[in-house]
Amino acid sequence: MDKRFTLRFTATKDRQLLREALGEWRISKRALTAIKFEGGLLTVNGVERNVRHPLQIGDLVEVKFPPEEKSEGLVVEYGSLRIVYEDEAILVLDKPAHQSTIPSREHPTKSIANDVCGYFEQKGLASTVHVVTRLDRDTSGLLCIAKHAHIHHLTGLAQRGGEISREYEAIVHGHVVVDKQSIVAPIGRKDTSIIEREVREDGQFAHTDVTVLSRFDIHGEPMTHIRLKLHTGRTHQIRVHMAYLGHPLVGDELYGGKRTYINRQALHCVSLQMLHPLTSESLKFSSPLMADMKYLLNR
Repeated sequence: MDKRFTLRFTATKDRQLLREALGEWRISKRALTAIKFEGGLLTVNGVERNVRHPLQIGDLVEVKFPPEEKSEGLVVEYGSLRIVYEDEAILVLDKPAHQSTIPSREHPTKSIANDVCGYFEQKGLASTVHVVTRLDRDTSGLLCIAKHAHIHHLTGLAQRGGEISREYEAIVHGHVVVDKQSIVAPIGRKDTSIIEREVREDGQFAHTDVTVLSRFDIHGEPMTHIRLKLHTGRTHQIRVHMAYLGHPLVGDELYGGKRTYINRQALHCVSLQMLHPLTSESLKFSSPLMADMKYLLNR
């Protein structure tokens, strides 16, 4: 059985070269190179053709992408995954706190990527992990993974076009005074750290919307429950922007928060909206807060 990821298209223009049609169908030049040299296949009406083949209206074009191999350093593991949605193109997961999205030097195993590799292996998919929306190790909630490089290419186009929307809920120190506000402040790496980021003039453009959900106190210490919408996806964006505002996330010691009541930053991706990369169907997923954040809100 051929396990290669396959897409089918119908030609709509007479005498159009196959290469031009594939470009209109958003098949990247990189994918075409891989198809040519790494075991893929292009057929027109069941006959193998090259990209210079002229099409006729109604021709059935089949694109078989080459089998994918995981990165050498990515260990296959078989941990449990909280699957919210799955089809031939994407996998949407609900990530727990204290689990990395991808392996790192400090945490080379037991990441979401390790477990997804094992899951794909068990399902017999000739594919590897392509993270579309990534979460920090101690952030919980929704994340999306593309099952194939071409799907990752399409979701990358969607992200650059602002067509993938994520919303988070967080608990921060202090009472945020303004009910609704936008933080537009560039973010870059801090000169004295390889991990920490900060708002700085030479940083990358970053935009976060903040809405206050409730203000409360725990043992006289003011806190605010907020909802955040990301318009950009910079590393540590929410954590940096809220610290810049003077309201670091509760539990976020890296950016000035305290772990008196929770042993990680109180941040959860509650909503993910996107158009399906193949069908353009509108998809919306939601995830309830984890128990540790609920506990803070109910004290």
